[in-house]
Amino acid sequence: MIILAGTPIGNLGDASRRLVELLSEATVVAAEDTRTTQRLLAALAIDNRPRLIPLHDHNEKRVSPEIVRLARETDVVVLSDAGMPTVSDPGYGLVRAAREQGVEVTAVPGPSAVLTALAVSGLPTDRFAFEGFVPRKPGERARAFAAVAADPRTLVFFEAPTRTAQTLADMAEAFGADRPAAVARELTKLHEQVVTGTLAEVAAWAEGGVRGEVVLVVGGAPAREVPLEDALRRVRELVGSGTRLKDATREVAQATGHAARDLYEAALRAG
Repeated sequence: MIILAGTPIGNLGDASRRLVELLSEATVVAAEDTRTTQRLLAALAIDNRPRLIPLHDHNEKRVSPEIVRLARETDVVVLSDAGMPTVSDPGYGLVRAAREQGVEVTAVPGPSAVLTALAVSGLPTDRFAFEGFVPRKPGERARAFAAVAADPRTLVFFEAPTRTAQTLADMAEAFGADRPAAVARELTKLHEQVVTGTLAEVAAWAEGGVRGEVVLVVGGAPAREVPLEDALRRVRELVGSGTRLKDATREVAQATGHAARDLYEAALRAG
């Protein structure tokens, strides 16, 4: 079996009891950085010395078959340097290979920078999209932002501290300077800080320099209200294709800014 294990993103006190027990008994650990894993074992006062197999972006494709073979015979614990493996960290290719080969995969959940930043941002949490690391090249970054500029969901990004100010300025241009945002840095650590405001405001703050691990949270695009007649036309099209009226009005409401109740009642009146 392959066991994906979440590790602290900063504060060692966030290491779960299950994680400590798991690492205390593990015989094989696939680690993003074996040195980081050795330091984690020492910090948690774990005397166990499992076999450590490097598993990182540069070798995942090559070593995954070997790890899958091992997982048929014994449990293999998979660790990233911080947080949950496979989430902007190595492990996705391994999990996919294991699933294809019929090898069981489970997880010992742990801290997540994505969910922690989202939770403390003060921005809507009911629907969100994690966009990973912001592209470094200006052209790729512009295309990435353009692709999500109209997305109504809250957006979460990872970014390097040295590029945070420029990225926020680019976001203000792509999404609008008044879009609400939050910069969360050093989450769970001694110098944790969450700065909120509009994109223009947090971009201005970041010009003074940013240090530490950074997560950017950006509010979704506001719904653009379209004429009621056009919205009702879209409702009729969805109903004509087999969608229930209630579901059709809810979907169109999210896309147009009209209230679902108003669309539903208008559709009934229109017959």
